[in-house]
Amino acid sequence: MRGALRVCTTGLATAVLAAGLTACTGGEKDEPTNSAKGAKAAVVKACTDGTFTWTGVRKKDRLTGVSEARRVAPDGSYKARMERVYTPRPAVRAAGPTVSPAEVLFSLGKRIGEIDSYARTLAEVDGDTYSFTDVHLAPPDLDSGVSKVTGPGENVEYVGVREWEGDFRYTCSGGKTTTGHARNWTVDISGILSCDESVDGDGLALQAARRSCAEGSRVLEKA
Repeated sequence: MRGALRVCTTGLATAVLAAGLTACTGGEKDEPTNSAKGAKAAVVKACTDGTFTWTGVRKKDRLTGVSEARRVAPDGSYKARMERVYTPRPAVRAAGPTVSPAEVLFSLGKRIGEIDSYARTLAEVDGDTYSFTDVHLAPPDLDSGVSKVTGPGENVEYVGVREWEGDFRYTCSGGKTTTGHARNWTVDISGILSCDESVDGDGLALQAARRSCAEGSRVLEKA
């Protein structure tokens, strides 16, 4: 088994974060005025019928974990300890009237084809939930699922994700706009490579080889 790649979609989440930020202002005369109990600054919310526009949307496969180079056991079993090299996390940064981060990710998910929905907004979705809209989505485990390997030589196990990001503009009918940047990941990628065999391209397998295979290994001859 050489340069094998297993890809699986993230699937559906059990909950969706659709609540935006909230705040209140104090205007009564008996409102506490010290810094600890003073009135909070008002948060201006964006309209609920605005339009998202995306620019600079791009994807990148990111290596999240890699093992040391190890030989296969006599019985053909293979299990190496993985070291995390990157932790993918959903992120939404915005300036302007507050827009729900889940709505931003819903729009991005539709833009890249991760979310297949006729609903214009997440609030209009009837019953379906999407892990892509969860701003607290946990990173995938460092487990490629590889348990058996055939053939001699030193092998390296690796895992990664496909990460998407882009810039957005949310425009209301009255002209108010919110601008920002959003990022999330869509698939788990995993595989195993041999330090004694070449790999195609400059993807995750080669990145893993550069981290774990010894200098002079065949896999690094053209790297």
